[in-house]
Amino acid sequence: MSPSELVHIETLSEIDALTERMRRHAAEAPDWRPAEACRAMTQRLLQRVDTMRVRWEAPLLVAALGGSGTGKSSLVNAIIGEEIATTGRNRPTTIYPTLICRPDVAPESLGIDPRQVEVVYRDLPILRDVIIVDCPDPDTSERVAETDGQAEASSVASEKSSASIEKKKSLAEGNLARLRAILPHCDALLVVATQQKYRSAKVGEELAAAAPGAHLFFVQTHADEDDDVRADWGKHLKESGSSSLAVPAKIKQSDFFFVDSLAALKDAVAGLQPRGEFARLIDALHRQLSGASGKRIRRANFLDLTADMLERSSRRIDDALPSVEELRSQIAQRRAELASRLAERMRGELLAGRRLWEHRLVGQAASRWGVSPFALVLRLYQGFGALLAGTTLYRMRTPAQLAVWGAAMGVRTWRKKSQDAESERRFEQAATDCWDHEEIRKAALVLEGYADEAGVPRDDASLETIVAEAGRAGDRFVAAAASQVDAVVAKLAAKKTGFFTRSFYNLAFIAMLGGLLFRVGKNFFYDSIVGSPLAPVFGLDSYLVSGFWLVLWCAVLLVTFTGSLRGGLKKEIDRLADAWRGPEVAAGLFVALEDECRKIGRWRAELQALIAETDRLRRRLASPEE
Repeated sequence: MSPSELVHIETLSEIDALTERMRRHAAEAPDWRPAEACRAMTQRLLQRVDTMRVRWEAPLLVAALGGSGTGKSSLVNAIIGEEIATTGRNRPTTIYPTLICRPDVAPESLGIDPRQVEVVYRDLPILRDVIIVDCPDPDTSERVAETDGQAEASSVASEKSSASIEKKKSLAEGNLARLRAILPHCDALLVVATQQKYRSAKVGEELAAAAPGAHLFFVQTHADEDDDVRADWGKHLKESGSSSLAVPAKIKQSDFFFVDSLAALKDAVAGLQPRGEFARLIDALHRQLSGASGKRIRRANFLDLTADMLERSSRRIDDALPSVEELRSQIAQRRAELASRLAERMRGELLAGRRLWEHRLVGQAASRWGVSPFALVLRLYQGFGALLAGTTLYRMRTPAQLAVWGAAMGVRTWRKKSQDAESERRFEQAATDCWDHEEIRKAALVLEGYADEAGVPRDDASLETIVAEAGRAGDRFVAAAASQVDAVVAKLAAKKTGFFTRSFYNLAFIAMLGGLLFRVGKNFFYDSIVGSPLAPVFGLDSYLVSGFWLVLWCAVLLVTFTGSLRGGLKKEIDRLADAWRGPEVAAGLFVALEDECRKIGRWRAELQALIAETDRLRRRLASPEE
């Protein structure tokens, strides 16, 4: 196998891989109106690719395209070397496409319905690598319109003339349909024009539609009587090619020819060699459409067609993308607003139930400090109410009084537990109903409008969908918030009960207690027994004063310690609230809409990758090594 054959096989395999990627890309199109249109275009292209695949090794189909009276049939006859197609200047003569090929070629093998063409078989050397088609006139309808206008302007209108006009209209419509049926199968186009018709809008429309999948040659005929307008023709094509990227990109001045078809046909019939511009045209056809160059043309045509379709899809997507980006912006904005309201509400609930969290913090501090002196003070502080209630037990004298005391203690315990449970319940309820339902409804209405404008399914922005998403997001937030609050309590307890803090409060308490005990002990054991002079033993009032100062000192230490806990707790609550204002808290809202936007982004990225791969293959095919 020669190197050129290996390169050919490699290129075909890469084209197959590109085609398969395009097939998957079309199948994975998101539920988005612009993507649906692009998917339809891709599917139509893939259908055409299947037809082209059958003809990879078949002769190239070369079509003569031009307006009526431009000399298409004369040019075809000159290229073939004999008068096959019917000719006539300044009047439409080609009605059915005339397909000229070798006897061993069947129109069906080219994907062409033989009933829509007139087939002429010739065993000629020029037909070894190409099949030539003389196409119907695309602008016949313009001439019919002129005839129609003349008929209506006439003072006498007979039924015969009306029938003739209708027949011509039907003929024009049939011509255009047959032309459009044959052009997608063509690998190269001989675009034929004259000095009078090179600006034909009708021909320009058909050329713009067919150019992406075909190699182009531009031939100005009637060189025996017209001026050379090739430069202006090329300028006109480039200026009017904004509707089709492929036409201006394919225009090269070397592909313009100025020929006299009738003189060329006479030379061919007389057995003379082609001359002048016609010789250059024949040389270009042989050089560019035969052998390996012909295979290159067909592959290049496929890639040009693919590039044109992908560029059209990309423009369509890019035109619709701003509305999708606006939808994403609105999703982020609504999430931020709802998260901010949630954070403020939860902050208020946490601060309202701060006593519960302080109680937990004091309990954790006492547990961490074990049997240290100040830990005992903390436990007494926590159970102060129960301690006071317990002292009344000693005053109970009868079973009835004891029963009343027990009932009171039970009510007190129940109320305390109820208060703690209520604080927890309020927090959990606030977390469960964290979203403002009115704000959710407003957000759903706003996003539904943006989704409709962006072409995204409105069901993803419906109130039912968003309410369900809010419920699931609320459940996740409840679990996360509860664990975060517990973590904050544990973190604050660890921070506020460190070695130095514990040492400070224990030493402060022991210093006061030790001072009071030393004063009482010194008076009792020393001053009142061996002192000089002997001091009287302190009375009850002195012990009460000492107890008062001890209690007051404990209160100061407790206020200082709980104040530190309270300040730290408020800071942690504020920090939590700031964290809840972030986008992660509301990430569970509007997920269906966001998923659609994300799918659109990924789908567009794959489209850009396909465009880049197609451009790479086109550059490789255009390189000299290929």
